[in-house]
Amino acid sequence: MGLYWLSVGLFFSTTAGAEQLKFKKAQSESGVLFSYEWLDMDSTRQSISFELPHTAIKAAPTQQANYRPKIAQRYVTVALMEEAKKINPKEARVKIIPKRDSIDIQVKGANEDKVEAILSNLKAVQREAYNAYLDEHYFTRFTTLFNQKAIKPDHTRYAAESVKPLVAASQAFYEKVNAQSDSRAYFSLILSWLQSIPYDTLEDRVVSNGSGYAPPINVLMQNVGDCDSKAVLASSMVRAFLPSTKMIMVFLPNHALLGIALTPMVDDRTIVHDGETYVLYDPTGPALIPFGQVSEDTERYIVTGRYQVEAVD
Repeated sequence: MGLYWLSVGLFFSTTAGAEQLKFKKAQSESGVLFSYEWLDMDSTRQSISFELPHTAIKAAPTQQANYRPKIAQRYVTVALMEEAKKINPKEARVKIIPKRDSIDIQVKGANEDKVEAILSNLKAVQREAYNAYLDEHYFTRFTTLFNQKAIKPDHTRYAAESVKPLVAASQAFYEKVNAQSDSRAYFSLILSWLQSIPYDTLEDRVVSNGSGYAPPINVLMQNVGDCDSKAVLASSMVRAFLPSTKMIMVFLPNHALLGIALTPMVDDRTIVHDGETYVLYDPTGPALIPFGQVSEDTERYIVTGRYQVEAVD
């Protein structure tokens, strides 16, 4: 198909590292109980527990298939073959020939207009079948900063479809924050927790099949995640806390972080997108980076404009 899988990796920082002290997962009749202990940015011991109902877990997307061009090509070829069977052989002869990274469609017939119409329809079927394959497997097209055509997980769709299943988790953090505190206290708490979840190192997905991205529920179940996996988990939980606030995912060449449209403080690192100012925050870890701050590596990319933005619904 001539497309690659896109990856995001980890930027390490000299900032103090997060430390998860305890993780426990237990099954109950109604759901799965998660318990955590970790050290926050002030080296204070924190703890939290929440239960996700079985119904919520079942409703959330939980698996990301690996993108394999040959499987995608086979899916599209089958759709083309089925469409070709509908064509009267007296009007035109059709050949569908899968090649290394493309599918050759050949149509021959006596009536040139009819041949063009059949070929046009088959090309439309090809596009629709490929789009259906991407949608069915939670993939989306992406053009990198280096103008590479890529396939990546549909991060914003994962985030949107995981909001309701993660309401109980988001609520647990909200209830733990002092009632008189502003939203920054919530972000500080949830960020230190996310950053303490063990990091899963992945290869560059531009040259691999992309195995490794974990949807939000899987990050919790496996207690591990890379930067885009943690960013989507954070987006889902923050969306449950702030249902109407504008949010974005920010993609750097080898990293991903988040932005939210809150009133910035003087020292906050922000970017402007579509006329809106977003405060940046990075849930990746293991560096304990406060809300509104970014690593030195991230800063260099932001300053030079080497980033892309996707809105989180």
